[in-house]
Amino acid sequence: MTDQPDASQLKVRRKAKVVGFVVWLVARCIGRTVRLKREGFERIEAISEPHQGGIVVSWHGRSLLGVNLLGPLHFWALVSLSNDGEMQTAILSRFGFRIKRGSTGRGGIRAALELARVAKEGDVVAFTPDGPRGPVGVVQPGAIFLAQQSGRPILPMGLSAKPRLFLKSWDSYMIPCPFARGAAVIGNPIFVTSDATTEEKDRVALLVADAINACQNRAEELVGASSRRQIAS
Repeated sequence: MTDQPDASQLKVRRKAKVVGFVVWLVARCIGRTVRLKREGFERIEAISEPHQGGIVVSWHGRSLLGVNLLGPLHFWALVSLSNDGEMQTAILSRFGFRIKRGSTGRGGIRAALELARVAKEGDVVAFTPDGPRGPVGVVQPGAIFLAQQSGRPILPMGLSAKPRLFLKSWDSYMIPCPFARGAAVIGNPIFVTSDATTEEKDRVALLVADAINACQNRAEELVGASSRRQIAS
Protein backbone atom coordinates (compact mmCIF):
# COMPACT_ATOMS: atom_id res chain seq x y z
CA MET A 1 0.00 0.00 0.00
CA THR A 2 1.45 3.36 -1.03
CA ASP A 3 1.13 6.61 0.86
CA GLN A 4 -1.25 9.02 -0.80
CA PRO A 5 -0.57 12.78 -0.55
CA ASP A 6 -3.04 14.63 1.63
CA ALA A 7 -4.93 17.76 0.59
CA SER A 8 -2.25 20.14 1.91
CA GLN A 9 0.49 18.30 0.00
CA LEU A 10 -1.54 18.41 -3.19
CA LYS A 11 -2.05 22.16 -2.71
CA VAL A 12 1.70 22.66 -2.26
CA ARG A 13 2.42 20.67 -5.41
CA ARG A 14 -0.13 22.56 -7.49
CA LYS A 15 1.24 25.90 -6.31
CA ALA A 16 4.82 24.72 -6.95
CA LYS A 17 3.95 23.76 -10.50
CA VAL A 18 2.36 27.13 -11.23
CA VAL A 19 5.05 29.25 -9.59
CA GLY A 20 7.76 26.97 -10.94
CA PHE A 21 6.46 27.40 -14.47
CA VAL A 22 6.52 31.21 -14.15
CA VAL A 23 10.05 31.21 -12.71
CA TRP A 24 11.24 28.76 -15.37
CA LEU A 25 9.69 30.85 -18.14
CA VAL A 26 11.38 34.06 -16.95
CA ALA A 27 14.73 32.34 -16.35
CA ARG A 28 14.57 30.57 -19.70
CA CYS A 29 13.66 33.73 -21.60
CA ILE A 30 16.56 35.61 -19.99
CA GLY A 31 18.93 32.70 -20.58
CA ARG A 32 18.09 32.46 -24.26
CA THR A 33 19.07 36.10 -24.80
CA VAL A 34 22.46 35.89 -23.03
CA ARG A 35 25.40 35.77 -25.43
CA LEU A 36 27.33 33.07 -23.62
CA LYS A 37 31.04 32.45 -24.14
CA ARG A 38 32.33 29.07 -23.00
CA GLU A 39 35.89 28.33 -21.90
CA GLY A 40 37.01 24.82 -21.02
CA PHE A 41 33.65 23.33 -21.98
CA GLU A 42 35.42 20.37 -23.58
CA ARG A 43 35.96 19.12 -20.01
CA ILE A 44 32.21 18.85 -19.49
CA GLU A 45 31.88 17.17 -22.87
CA ALA A 46 34.54 14.65 -21.80
CA ILE A 47 32.73 13.57 -18.62
CA SER A 48 29.46 13.45 -20.56
CA GLU A 49 30.80 10.68 -22.78
CA PRO A 50 29.44 7.17 -22.16
CA HIS A 51 30.90 5.44 -19.09
CA GLN A 52 32.61 8.61 -17.83
CA GLY A 53 30.61 10.69 -15.34
CA GLY A 54 31.44 13.46 -12.90
CA ILE A 55 30.21 16.25 -10.65
CA VAL A 56 29.97 19.83 -11.98
CA VAL A 57 29.99 22.43 -9.21
CA SER A 58 29.32 26.18 -9.18
CA TRP A 59 28.16 28.65 -6.55
CA HIS A 60 24.46 28.81 -5.74
CA GLY A 61 24.24 32.53 -6.52
CA ARG A 62 25.12 31.98 -10.18
CA SER A 63 22.71 29.13 -10.88
CA LEU A 64 20.43 30.95 -13.34
CA LEU A 65 23.12 30.75 -15.99
CA GLY A 66 24.06 27.27 -14.84
CA VAL A 67 20.62 25.73 -15.25
CA ASN A 68 20.27 27.22 -18.73
CA LEU A 69 23.65 25.79 -19.72
CA LEU A 70 23.47 22.34 -18.12
CA GLY A 71 19.75 21.53 -18.12
CA PRO A 72 19.60 20.52 -21.79
CA LEU A 73 22.38 17.99 -21.09
CA HIS A 74 19.99 16.11 -18.74
CA PHE A 75 22.36 16.08 -15.80
CA TRP A 76 21.20 14.97 -12.36
CA ALA A 77 20.44 17.36 -9.49
CA LEU A 78 19.71 16.91 -5.78
CA VAL A 79 16.63 18.74 -4.50
CA SER A 80 15.38 18.90 -0.92
CA LEU A 81 12.16 17.31 0.31
CA SER A 82 10.90 20.68 1.57
CA ASN A 83 8.04 22.71 0.09
CA ASP A 84 10.66 24.90 -1.60
CA GLY A 85 12.04 21.71 -3.08
CA GLU A 86 8.72 21.09 -4.82
CA MET A 87 9.12 24.36 -6.71
CA GLN A 88 12.80 23.69 -7.44
CA THR A 89 11.84 20.31 -8.84
CA ALA A 90 9.23 21.92 -11.09
CA ILE A 91 11.78 24.45 -12.35
CA LEU A 92 14.75 22.13 -12.83
CA SER A 93 12.68 19.41 -14.48
CA ARG A 94 11.50 21.88 -17.10
CA PHE A 95 15.10 22.79 -17.85
CA GLY A 96 15.84 19.13 -18.45
CA PHE A 97 17.47 17.98 -15.22
CA ARG A 98 16.83 14.57 -13.74
CA ILE A 99 16.01 14.86 -10.04
CA LYS A 100 16.86 13.03 -6.83
CA ARG A 101 15.00 14.23 -3.73
CA GLY A 102 16.56 14.33 -0.28
CA SER A 103 17.07 16.67 2.68
CA THR A 104 19.31 16.70 5.71
CA GLY A 105 17.78 14.12 8.02
CA ARG A 106 15.10 13.18 5.47
CA GLY A 107 16.50 10.82 2.87
CA GLY A 108 19.61 12.90 2.24
CA ILE A 109 22.16 10.11 2.65
CA ARG A 110 20.15 7.71 0.50
CA ALA A 111 19.70 10.32 -2.24
CA ALA A 112 23.42 11.18 -2.13
CA LEU A 113 24.36 7.51 -2.40
CA GLU A 114 22.01 7.13 -5.37
CA LEU A 115 23.61 10.16 -7.05
CA ALA A 116 27.07 8.72 -6.37
CA ARG A 117 25.92 5.51 -8.02
CA VAL A 118 24.64 7.23 -11.15
CA ALA A 119 27.89 9.22 -11.41
CA LYS A 120 29.91 6.01 -11.03
CA GLU A 121 27.81 4.46 -13.79
CA GLY A 122 28.67 7.33 -16.13
CA ASP A 123 26.12 10.09 -15.58
CA VAL A 124 26.87 13.67 -14.53
CA VAL A 125 25.60 15.43 -11.41
CA ALA A 126 25.23 19.24 -11.21
CA PHE A 127 25.75 20.53 -7.68
CA THR A 128 25.85 23.86 -5.85
CA PRO A 129 28.25 23.04 -3.01
CA ASP A 130 27.34 26.08 -0.90
CA GLY A 131 23.60 25.55 -1.24
CA PRO A 132 20.84 25.58 -0.39
CA ARG A 133 21.41 28.12 2.39
CA GLY A 134 25.15 28.67 2.69
CA PRO A 135 27.48 29.79 4.10
CA VAL A 136 28.15 31.50 0.80
CA GLY A 137 31.27 30.34 -1.01
CA VAL A 138 31.94 27.45 1.37
CA VAL A 139 32.06 23.93 -0.06
CA GLN A 140 29.89 21.67 2.07
CA PRO A 141 30.63 17.92 2.38
CA GLY A 142 28.07 16.83 -0.24
CA ALA A 143 30.16 17.34 -3.38
CA ILE A 144 33.21 15.76 -1.73
CA PHE A 145 31.10 12.78 -0.66
CA LEU A 146 29.80 12.28 -4.21
CA ALA A 147 33.30 12.38 -5.69
CA GLN A 148 34.72 10.00 -3.08
CA GLN A 149 31.90 7.47 -3.36
CA SER A 150 31.74 7.53 -7.15
CA GLY A 151 35.44 7.85 -7.98
CA ARG A 152 34.48 10.51 -10.52
CA PRO A 153 36.04 13.99 -10.81
CA ILE A 154 34.70 17.30 -9.60
CA LEU A 155 34.66 19.96 -12.31
CA PRO A 156 34.64 23.55 -10.98
CA MET A 157 32.62 26.06 -12.99
CA GLY A 158 32.50 29.84 -12.78
CA LEU A 159 29.71 31.94 -14.28
CA SER A 160 29.25 35.63 -14.91
CA ALA A 161 27.23 38.10 -16.96
CA LYS A 162 27.18 41.82 -17.64
CA PRO A 163 25.04 43.80 -17.20
CA ARG A 164 23.42 42.03 -14.27
CA LEU A 165 21.44 42.53 -11.08
CA PHE A 166 22.20 41.12 -7.64
CA LEU A 167 19.38 40.24 -5.28
CA LYS A 168 19.63 41.06 -1.57
CA SER A 169 19.71 37.39 -0.66
CA TRP A 170 22.18 35.30 1.35
CA ASP A 171 24.00 34.34 -1.86
CA SER A 172 23.73 37.72 -3.68
CA TYR A 173 21.87 35.88 -6.42
CA MET A 174 22.88 37.14 -9.87
CA ILE A 175 20.26 37.79 -12.55
CA PRO A 176 21.67 38.64 -15.98
CA CYS A 177 19.94 41.44 -17.80
CA PRO A 178 18.34 40.47 -21.12
CA PHE A 179 20.89 40.32 -23.95
CA ALA A 180 23.79 40.47 -21.49
CA ARG A 181 27.25 39.12 -22.25
CA GLY A 182 27.78 35.87 -20.38
CA ALA A 183 30.66 33.52 -19.68
CA ALA A 184 31.00 29.98 -18.37
CA VAL A 185 34.50 28.82 -17.42
CA ILE A 186 35.20 25.20 -16.52
CA GLY A 187 38.36 24.31 -14.63
CA ASN A 188 40.51 21.21 -14.35
CA PRO A 189 39.09 18.05 -12.76
CA ILE A 190 39.65 17.44 -9.05
CA PHE A 191 39.58 13.91 -7.62
CA VAL A 192 38.94 12.60 -4.12
CA THR A 193 40.52 9.28 -3.23
CA SER A 194 38.30 6.56 -1.81
CA ASP A 195 40.43 6.35 1.36
CA ALA A 196 40.73 10.12 1.93
CA THR A 197 40.87 11.11 5.60
CA THR A 198 38.74 13.86 7.10
CA GLU A 199 41.70 16.24 6.92
CA GLU A 200 42.33 15.37 3.28
CA LYS A 201 38.68 15.92 2.41
CA ASP A 202 38.78 19.30 4.14
CA ARG A 203 41.81 20.27 2.03
CA VAL A 204 40.02 19.15 -1.13
CA ALA A 205 36.99 21.24 -0.16
CA LEU A 206 39.22 24.33 0.09
CA LEU A 207 40.85 23.41 -3.23
CA VAL A 208 37.44 23.11 -4.90
CA ALA A 209 36.32 26.48 -3.48
CA ASP A 210 39.50 28.15 -4.76
CA ALA A 211 39.01 26.52 -8.18
CA ILE A 212 35.40 27.73 -8.45
CA ASN A 213 36.53 31.23 -7.43
CA ALA A 214 39.31 31.19 -10.03
CA CYS A 215 36.85 30.12 -12.74
CA GLN A 216 34.36 32.76 -11.65
CA ASN A 217 37.01 35.48 -11.67
CA ARG A 218 38.02 34.41 -15.18
CA ALA A 219 34.35 34.55 -16.23
CA GLU A 220 34.17 38.09 -14.81
CA GLU A 221 37.17 39.06 -16.93
CA LEU A 222 35.60 37.62 -20.07
CA VAL A 223 32.48 39.77 -19.70
CA GLY A 224 34.36 42.87 -18.52
CA ALA A 225 32.84 42.85 -15.03
CA SER A 226 34.45 43.72 -11.72
CA SER A 227 35.27 40.70 -9.57
CA ARG A 228 32.79 39.64 -6.88
CA ARG A 229 34.93 36.79 -5.67
CA GLN A 230 33.48 34.53 -3.01
CA ILE A 231 36.13 33.26 -0.60
CA ALA A 232 35.87 30.04 1.33
CA SER A 233 36.71 30.38 5.00
